[in-house]
Amino acid sequence: MKNPFYFIVGLLCILFAGTQTWNGLQTVLPMLYVSNLDHSTITNFTYQWHIISMEQLVFGIALLIMAFQKNAARVKIAVWVIIALLLGRGLIITVVTLSFGISNVVNLLTSTIGIFVLVVLLVLGTRVKDKSHT
Repeated sequence: MKNPFYFIVGLLCILFAGTQTWNGLQTVLPMLYVSNLDHSTITNFTYQWHIISMEQLVFGIALLIMAFQKNAARVKIAVWVIIALLLGRGLIITVVTLSFGISNVVNLLTSTIGIFVLVVLLVLGTRVKDKSHT
């Protein structure tokens, strides 16, 4: 393994994809069917939920592969794209959550901590020196 940071984040992303899917199937998505929402809104919310899960899974698999790459410079741009997407996701989650009231700030705790940990580990991973060129 060339980059343990990418490996750890890859595993976390796969774990988060699983918990996102499980949480949706067990708690969030069933609530849509007992609401007064129209079918197209339920469909839209359901696929949006699963897109986030799939995105996490793809990040995880990509990072696991990148953790074993010999040339760190070749994968660094992909890592920065993942960091940008995670930060963008965090910004959207924050803005939308707070738009429903400042009292919802507690609801941001889990996702904010998760995104923060992933981003910090990825930034640390970008600083790992390529031993094949030293």
